[in-house]
This record gives sequence, C-alpha cells and structure tokens, in this order.
Amino acid sequence: MLIWLHEYFDCYLNNISYIPYRAILSLLTAFFTNLYIAPYFINFFKNRQKYQIIRQEGPKKHHLKSTTPTMGGVLIVFSITFSTILYSDLSNNYIWYVLSILIGYGLIGFLDDYKKLKYANTIGLTLKWKYFLLSLFAAILIIIIFIDSNHIFFAQFTIPFYKINYKFDYLYLFLSYFVIVGTSNAVNLTDGLDGLAIMPIIFVTCGFTLISFFSNNINCTDFLNVYYIKNSGELVVLCTAIIGSGLGFLWFNSYPAKIFMGDVGSLSLGGALGTIAILLHQEILLIVIGGVFVFETISVILQVISFKIRKKRVFKMAPIHHHYEIQGILEPIIIVRFWIISLMLLLIGIISLRVC
Repeated sequence: MLIWLHEYFDCYLNNISYIPYRAILSLLTAFFTNLYIAPYFINFFKNRQKYQIIRQEGPKKHHLKSTTPTMGGVLIVFSITFSTILYSDLSNNYIWYVLSILIGYGLIGFLDDYKKLKYANTIGLTLKWKYFLLSLFAAILIIIIFIDSNHIFFAQFTIPFYKINYKFDYLYLFLSYFVIVGTSNAVNLTDGLDGLAIMPIIFVTCGFTLISFFSNNINCTDFLNVYYIKNSGELVVLCTAIIGSGLGFLWFNSYPAKIFMGDVGSLSLGGALGTIAILLHQEILLIVIGGVFVFETISVILQVISFKIRKKRVFKMAPIHHHYEIQGILEPIIIVRFWIISLMLLLIGIISLRVC
C-alpha cells in the first residue's frame, strides 16, 4: 500500500520503492503488532476461561498446560496480512496467492479450534471435513495459478544442485496440491511443544526470503541454481512479515508458553510455506530445509503403519517429539535441539544452491 504513496510523494518516500527497505519495515511491523496485541488476546481468553484442550492420550505433563490459551494463530495471520498489505505492491499476484491460502487455511483452523473450545474436546472438525476444505482451497488456488501463468509456470521444477525443466503440466497440479496440503498438515503435527514449530517455520521462511530476492535478479540467477521469476521479489516483503510475526509470537510461545498457535496458526503457516515453495519452484528444497516437519510426519506414518500391520509401535508415542518426552528428556531440551537441527537443515539447503 505504501508503495502506491511513493508515486505521489516521491521526494519524501523514495526509499519505499526498495524491497530491502520495505522488507525490514514489514518484519518490524509484524513483530511489534504481535507484541502489542498478544497480551490483550491472552487476557481475553483467560477471562473467558477458554484454554487449550489437552489430549487424554498425550504425555501426562501436558495436562499442566490445560490453562494455556490457544488460537494464537489469529495474531499471526492478522499481523502477516497487515504488514504485507501495508508494505507490498498489491498489484503483484504472488502476494495474493500466498495471502489467500494463509487466510483460507486460517479460517479452516479457526473453525477447528472453535469447535474444540465450544465442545471441550479434541475432535474439532472431522478428518473428512478438514481434508475436504484444505483440498478445496488448495485445488482452487493451484488452478488459478495454472491459468494465470498460461500453463507455462508449471513446466519448471528445481532439484538442488541441478536445474531441470520437466514438461508435465497436469501431473504437477497434483504435486502442487500435495505440497500445500502436506506442508500444512506437517506443520500441524509438529506444533506439539512450546515454540517447537514456530522456529523451524522462521528458518524455512528465511531460506525462501533469500531465494525470492535472488530469483528476482536475472544476474543472480546466473550464479545460483534458481530460476529467474519476474516480480518474485515482492515475496521478500511477505516472507519477512512471516519472520517478524513468528518472532513476535515466539515471545509469548517460548517455554513455558503463555499461548499456543492452535490449528489456525499451524495450518495457515504450513499452507503459506507450501505455496511459496511452489511459486519459487523450490518444492524439493522445502523438503530439505523443512526436514523437521518431514521427520515429524514420517514418524506418525511409520507409527500408524507399524501398529496396523505388526500391532507394535515403532515409537513410544508419535509424533516423534512425544517419544523423546516419554523417554524423560526435558521439553526445553527437545525444543532447542529441534531448533538446532532446523538451522543445520537451512544451511544445508542454502549450500545446495549451486554456485557456478
């Protein structure tokens, strides 16, 4: 929005046209927005005694968190949307692609969290309805992107260390669907400990921030294994809004958490990361730098398959962070170690971009 003002007040707002300048402002605005609003949000839920519903089959220590408010993802979605609209070029379609899935998945998560609070159970939306709604939003967005790009966009597919063009337009529609819905659910599974999910989200977004910036410069793409994507630089402003919002939320979500993000936060952020990965043609890189989410998801899949086939569990409890909890490892130690792993995966992902 402010970039439009630049056209009328050029001499006063000259720096606004520069992406790095707007990106930093976006990060700071999202951060301080969360910092300012969160205490009111927390008190609002506490006054109405609306707290996180704890699974009975979960670790016993988690019952101590039964007086912690949830649905903090509302703050995240709001601050990201506010900062992005304030500082980005709203004529850029990439911005609206990501915001639409962020808000759409946020609404699905909100409905899920609301039903849990209303009926005081952990059921929320039924599995069929949740996946139907997630699939519907993802399918509509992918078709819109496919049509807007004149079917050319989905001909590009990047593998770390290599640059490959595959002509499989319609197959890639299904792959894109699984990236968005899969990432959303992977983040949702990871969000089980205080601050466990939000920091890997920040690290993954940092990686996409760099790639968005380089992809917008045709000279940089000559040196790095990234595609030149015209106007992708505006995604930098949105990515930094996610980073700032994540840091602001972590201020209250770090151990011991004063608020949880709930499904409204995990589904929306996961969907946004998946969408950004598709727009940048970095689906494989998302698997690398988002390895923590992948490990958590695989642990659940292995647990379910093993129990159905062998009637035995691979882990003491899935997702895998609960396995370590039951082994007696303190929650803060598990959280920080997962953060360290996430940072290492980010570095591995960055060096996988081939330098010529």
